[in-house]
Amino acid sequence: MKKKTLLDKEEEKLIADYERGAFRPVKNQAMTRKEAMEAARRYTRKGARINIRVSTADLEMLKRRAAEEGLPYQSLIASILHKYVSRSAPQTN
Repeated sequence: MKKKTLLDKEEEKLIADYERGAFRPVKNQAMTRKEAMEAARRYTRKGARINIRVSTADLEMLKRRAAEEGLPYQSLIASILHKYVSRSAPQTN
């Protein structure tokens, strides 16, 4: 019996686009591959370790949300911090 794979809407769209031939090869595949691999290497590189105190309730909610997302809660926290610090700074007048 074939195992059924659950996909989200974005994954389903990517597969549908691929199957209908929407993707085209890039001109310089070797360079693009090298750049993508370097970006992935930078992104996955472990950084500095920090210690913070959070309330027990917040930690439990983080762990619950991480379980829903299917990742370790430390990764979720790192992702939240990354998204916060990498967004554009608000404009001041």
